[in-house]
Amino acid sequence: MRHVFVETNWVVAYAAPAHHKIPAALELLKRAASEELKLYLPVICLSEARRPILERFQSRNEADRVRQFLLWARDNKFVDTKDEEATRRALDQMEGRVQADLEKLDETLTSLKTAKGVETFNLSQPMLERCATLSLAKLDLQPFDQAIFAAILVRAEELHAEGVDQLDFCDLDSHLQPWDKDRRIKRPLTEFYEKARIWVYGDFSLQAPEKPAGWPSA
Repeated sequence: MRHVFVETNWVVAYAAPAHHKIPAALELLKRAASEELKLYLPVICLSEARRPILERFQSRNEADRVRQFLLWARDNKFVDTKDEEATRRALDQMEGRVQADLEKLDETLTSLKTAKGVETFNLSQPMLERCATLSLAKLDLQPFDQAIFAAILVRAEELHAEGVDQLDFCDLDSHLQPWDKDRRIKRPLTEFYEKARIWVYGDFSLQAPEKPAGWPSA
């Protein structure tokens, strides 16, 4: 079984309103439920995901922009009445669905704590101490990212002690990825992942970048 850490971006992709969900994020949870792999999620990622979901996926502004276009299009005879009415109905349906999904957001986030194949874990004292130590490592991480990173490193050490050989991290957070926008290796971040024997993927399908044969000894 594969053991995979996930972070806030995965939570956002999973818990967003229906038409904003990323299929690969849903598939990752499905794979965990089928025991193909196990996901590990710091609980603080649930609280971190809540605000961006509520702010980013409100549909009012984008719907109102379309409605403003319809006013112009009707006055300029660009659309007929039938098309306008159909579009307005679709916008109303979109807003209703988004609102319903956002109203259930806390329930959706809470459900991840008991989802099959998912282990959520709180910050422990060793994780907090590691977070303080990382402050001296010149990683240039924001406090929340640093806390998540510390939590993953310490939990990885615990899993290795339990006999888990290899670990993966599905990470779409550019700050925590061990490469920059030009795909150049970021140090010393890379050394921390290598020491923890964690391979970092930049997608939800766990395909890229490709893990070398024989990792972590490659």
